[in-house]
Amino acid sequence: MKITKYIAVGLIGMTALSCTKLEEFNKDTKHPEEVTGNTLFSNALRNMCDQETSTNVNRNVFRLFAQYWTETTYTDESNYNITTRSIPDYAWRTWYRDVLGNFQQAAKVIGEETTLTTSEEVAKSNRLAIIEILNVYAYQHLVDLFGNIPYSQALNIGNVLPKYDDAAAIYVDLISRLDAANSALNTGGSSFANGSDMIYNGDVAKWKTFANSLKLKLGIALADADATLAKNTVESAYGAGVISGAGDNAALQYFASSPNTNPLYVDLELSGRKDFIPANTLVDLMNNLNDPRRNDYFMDNLSDSLGPIYKGGIYGASNSYGSYTHIDDTTIVKNPTLEMLLLDYTEVQFYLAEAAERGYSVGGTVEDYYKSGITSSILYWGGTIKEDSTYQAQTDVAFSSAPGTNLEKIGTQAWLAFYNRGFLGWTTWRRLDAPAFNPPTGLTTADIPKRYTYPANEQTLNTASYTSAASAIGGDELTTKLFWDKN
Repeated sequence: MKITKYIAVGLIGMTALSCTKLEEFNKDTKHPEEVTGNTLFSNALRNMCDQETSTNVNRNVFRLFAQYWTETTYTDESNYNITTRSIPDYAWRTWYRDVLGNFQQAAKVIGEETTLTTSEEVAKSNRLAIIEILNVYAYQHLVDLFGNIPYSQALNIGNVLPKYDDAAAIYVDLISRLDAANSALNTGGSSFANGSDMIYNGDVAKWKTFANSLKLKLGIALADADATLAKNTVESAYGAGVISGAGDNAALQYFASSPNTNPLYVDLELSGRKDFIPANTLVDLMNNLNDPRRNDYFMDNLSDSLGPIYKGGIYGASNSYGSYTHIDDTTIVKNPTLEMLLLDYTEVQFYLAEAAERGYSVGGTVEDYYKSGITSSILYWGGTIKEDSTYQAQTDVAFSSAPGTNLEKIGTQAWLAFYNRGFLGWTTWRRLDAPAFNPPTGLTTADIPKRYTYPANEQTLNTASYTSAASAIGGDELTTKLFWDKN
């Protein structure tokens, strides 16, 4: 992609200057004239991960929607006001422009590269396939956030008023795109090099595993909307080989120095603000279950001579920062290098537990996968096998005796494990309706958001397409359920 800055210059009496010298006036010495496809890919990937992990209330409120955290002084977002700060507009712009737009440009530049050898051609094909896999990840996120969205006409500069496609139809196409991209990956060749792949460092085999696991995720999301497609998709993904250990986790590792720190470090530590505390929804449940992850998720700033005390802030209320448990310093707040997970072993284990419960052929029992998901999470957060064993032996945790339906048991433990992955936790709650959430004062459970409303800019500038989409999904409301949310 060329980035050239043209400068109009008056040249009276300077006609003797050569063309070469004239071109010097048009050079932007502070920016490169060409951006490589690898650089565009890295930029898109970084934008994706930053958007997912940030807790800046202008761009990401999912730890609040998932009721992992609540607010202190300013409580608009935990009371579901997302329009004052134009939060949907920010998310829409980030995912379409900064993520998908950069992936599109990366694919264009890489596609135009000239290859001289077979190995170079294989590496080029692998890079394009990896970009396509991440396109699928991004579009699923957008569908799961808004519902119907611009898709078939998206990212076309010649069409600034794209139509919105049906969300269920998009899912079907995403599965096809993912299959094609996965088939195109050649594990005998290389892909991205020199650190541009910040997830798997160019390991094509791991990208195949990621693609299979993403397909599993797409399939399980369809379970209540299209049982046949869900079953076929999940079983196909499992048979091809999904993430089978923490070593396969799709994680972006942040660094200790700016500007490459985890956004949480900027939002929570460098800002010096005390805007967030763990919510009572999470803390009360973990207290009731004697959850060993409490000292990893939270600080024990309220401890007395009898031991740690964990007290969550009242969800949606104005909470005094000093009166409640704080987010853990060592693990999260003061940790600039905290990794960001796109998809991991723990997540996969809970999907497989759900698949087994629904009768899909995934090679194991629902209880085995349920227990494995819990163990994986506890170990990931620094717990021990002994702590895990003690925890899972409790009546309210053991699969055979925990309260609720089997899907509710899975949903509750998955939600606990997905702490610090707000969008995933919120989506798990939306799909499986567990655990019980606390509506803010004056609201009911029915008022808890099921989606983002469409951006104000879309309502104003793309009115016809917006109006049609809003009508198709049942109204542009926070409480409108997505097509896969049947319960």
